[in-house]
Amino acid sequence: MEVDRGGCSLFGVMDESGKRFSGAQATSAIAKMQDRENGLGGGFAGYGIYPRFKNCYAFHLLYDNEKAEESTERCLEENYSIEKAEPIPTRKKTTIENPPLLWRYFLTVKETKANSEPGQEDFVVSTVMKINGEIDGAFVISSGKNMGIFKGVGFAGEIGKFFRLEEYKGYAWTAHGRFPTNTVGWWGGAHPFGLLDWSVVHNGEISSYGTNKRYLENFGYRCALFTDTEVITYLFDLLARKYGFGFDVIGRILAAPFWDEIERLPESQREICKALRLAYGSALVNGPFATIVGHTGGIVGINDRIKLRPLVAARKGSMLYMSSEESGIREVCQSPDKVWMPEAGEPVVGRLEGAHG
Repeated sequence: MEVDRGGCSLFGVMDESGKRFSGAQATSAIAKMQDRENGLGGGFAGYGIYPRFKNCYAFHLLYDNEKAEESTERCLEENYSIEKAEPIPTRKKTTIENPPLLWRYFLTVKETKANSEPGQEDFVVSTVMKINGEIDGAFVISSGKNMGIFKGVGFAGEIGKFFRLEEYKGYAWTAHGRFPTNTVGWWGGAHPFGLLDWSVVHNGEISSYGTNKRYLENFGYRCALFTDTEVITYLFDLLARKYGFGFDVIGRILAAPFWDEIERLPESQREICKALRLAYGSALVNGPFATIVGHTGGIVGINDRIKLRPLVAARKGSMLYMSSEESGIREVCQSPDKVWMPEAGEPVVGRLEGAHG
């Protein structure tokens, strides 16, 4: 008899004090949950991993061919000063077949370009949208400062070893083991998905993808990576960075209560929830999901509004853990101070000491 294990595996860990630790921890935790994946995608995001280039935008690029690489580098050279460009270090793994060309660039926006846009971050977003949407065979995997995304086709534990994540240190890591249900397994379609310093790992299926995609297109976002998870990344960028909403408000938008539940809320909460549903109904993420979002200031975990996908959280001192299963947490923290199951739609927020949001 086939057992439904609830799909993909998620893991997130951070030290809220800002102390950096090896990516080996995330690799071990996600590998513990390998029975939740099928080898068609795994990936990681690390924060604080590039202190030498912390003021540069770190672009991780996936290329299908050298022509795509040449076209992308011309685009970057026109708009950015390239402080360093190099292949992303990897090690040979017999289980990882036919990897694409993997490069990273540490960039600063040319002053003339930055002044022509509302801000540097908007200029970087427009660059990512242009490359992903217009250069055939090139995909920007991550584009934030002092962070990076590493992902590919294979089991997550093997992907972590392929990218030599034990050689990096960061204050926060997220990880994903994929079990795709309605999209193909390819390198760009593995999780996390990123834009600027946002990264998203997700378990579930977004039935509102079409509505969300059309809503985001009104603000200049292009969904080019052929998976529903991409819209969650762009929604966080829009709602948090552009609109300045806190994660409690974002939770009420993405995982909004049902209308009958809103009617039973106290008056002050009822009016807020009504206003958010009316103003941002097209940003409601419908369908079963659990997601962990990383950003420079920390990590955030959230479930759908009726909790159809598992998410467990734990704390040990300044360490915060989130996982699809408690086994992933226990693999790297045998005696947590507290373990709990977050309520449906209730964000679990880890904040870097001194950060806001």
